[in-house]
Amino acid sequence: MDDGYWWKAEVWQVAPTVLCPHGVRYSLTLHNKYNTRIFGYDNAHGIRAAGKGKFGSRIVRDHVHLTASDKGHVYEFSSAAQLLEDFFKHSEELINRRKQQ
Repeated sequence: MDDGYWWKAEVWQVAPTVLCPHGVRYSLTLHNKYNTRIFGYDNAHGIRAAGKGKFGSRIVRDHVHLTASDKGHVYEFSSAAQLLEDFFKHSEELINRRKQQ
């Protein structure tokens, strides 16, 4: 983009499995002009989802990293089209917030 932000999208169709029931592996990331990832959606690794009770949480794979250092928050995958829409909407909102600072 003209202001130095850029995004990277890697998406693969895979056979559905327990770890990837929707059959889509993905990594969608937004980077700044210094090539630092500042935000992203992926299912490359599991994260712990907040849970109730003394046994804690469950492991989920679909998640969003809200900052470069964020370990991840659950993303409810519904379709590849919705994933792309959510990623680009969130990217635009983040860029606009950063420009206002």
